[in-house]
Amino acid sequence: MSIEYRDVKEFTARDLEELFLSVEWSSGKYPDKLVTAMKNSDRVYSAWDGDRLVGLINALSDGIMNVYFHYLLVRPDYQSRGIGKALVMKMLDVYKDYARKALIAYKDEAGFYESCGFKVSEHSLAMFITYLTT
Repeated sequence: MSIEYRDVKEFTARDLEELFLSVEWSSGKYPDKLVTAMKNSDRVYSAWDGDRLVGLINALSDGIMNVYFHYLLVRPDYQSRGIGKALVMKMLDVYKDYARKALIAYKDEAGFYESCGFKVSEHSLAMFITYLTT
């Protein structure tokens, strides 16, 4: 396996749809919106196995103090190979001088993010208004 990491924001709707649906995220049902979301992101790193998109992380930022990592996903058949951690580390390096780096993790994934340096907040919790189920 030779994974190539790319710093790009241009994706086909099909590539994004396949990646998001591979992890059963309902946002994969909206591939055209995902294309726009990636273009509008501050930064996107992706992982490729040849011409196959196998992982992705994106960041939303105010440009100086705060960054939010919204998506991190890796195809199930590529998980546990260090791809997710490599994507997170690339983002943390880009935003190393920012005061706040935030994300929302599913409970069963919190341990992974803690291994990347994130901590569960004792003072706040995530709140949503959404039509997405995952």
